[in-house]
Amino acid sequence: MQLQSYKLSSEWQNPQRYKNCLNRHNSIFIRIFAADMYSLKESWIRLYGAEPVEHWDGEMYCTETNAAVTYRTNETNGHIAAYTFTLIVEGRLTLIYNGRELTLQPDDLYIYSPGMSVTVVDASNDYHGICLMADEHATLVMPQVHNLVHIAYKPIVQLHQPRLALSHDNAQHMADRMLEINRYLHSSHIYKSEVLRMLYAVFLLDLQDLLDNAVPLHTVSQRVEEIFIAFMQLLPEHFVQHHDIGFYASQLNISTVYLSRIVRQVAGRTVVDYINQMLLMEASFLLRTTDLTVAQIADRLHFADSASFCKFFSRMKRLTPKEFRMQWL
Repeated sequence: MQLQSYKLSSEWQNPQRYKNCLNRHNSIFIRIFAADMYSLKESWIRLYGAEPVEHWDGEMYCTETNAAVTYRTNETNGHIAAYTFTLIVEGRLTLIYNGRELTLQPDDLYIYSPGMSVTVVDASNDYHGICLMADEHATLVMPQVHNLVHIAYKPIVQLHQPRLALSHDNAQHMADRMLEINRYLHSSHIYKSEVLRMLYAVFLLDLQDLLDNAVPLHTVSQRVEEIFIAFMQLLPEHFVQHHDIGFYASQLNISTVYLSRIVRQVAGRTVVDYINQMLLMEASFLLRTTDLTVAQIADRLHFADSASFCKFFSRMKRLTPKEFRMQWL
């Protein structure tokens, strides 16, 4: 497999040199990824300083990835509003995903949805993968997004491992789909954006086909899917100020009981689970990357006081905010 890929400067290409560079550039990353979700295009330009291809619309990108590039994703943990599909070609990759260790190996397809807490803890020196990234907004407005509800959200929110172990033939087939997207990204095709959307839709449908043959299909009505997707769009924008289900139900013009029922039907979890997960990720990010006091973080995240924030964080993380921060010093 051979992809055209965006080239990192030499200091980022070696995992150990990357870790040293991370310390040196840490203040830059804090300013870049302070407290919001960033689009795929915003995050890429802020990190690398330039678009990966000329006249890029920011809707999607596909590239090769290695150990150094993969470690760097820890800097933006939970703050890029993009779906990511990573096919493992060679080597091993180990993640902490929602507090659980997940090891990926060749022919595994790893599926990531925006806002989920993931940390890369180890990558073998020979690790090589193909990564397809698609902007969340661009994805959610696509007709094929209903497939993504099953592909991405359902396994994630049920805390299943977001790993699809493919046969070698199926892995090669999905790699071919990704390679085709990569080729059009670097082409001068007049209708490149339109072709890329179609290719992404085909990729999602192929992925849905693989999942349908691997697990029982969970079907919900179109109306239920639309409400669930609308809730997922509201959450990243408002979770800091609004911790209550009533706000989201009001924005969607439905009752709190109905919203709770829909989220549980589609995802198998509660609205509060989603809100708490977003708050925990934001709190962890601020503790890890800023000098804000616990009281200041509690205020920024709209907790009543630092005591209630500490109680929340300790319950969710099984560490106090101070203990968690000490791990990153």
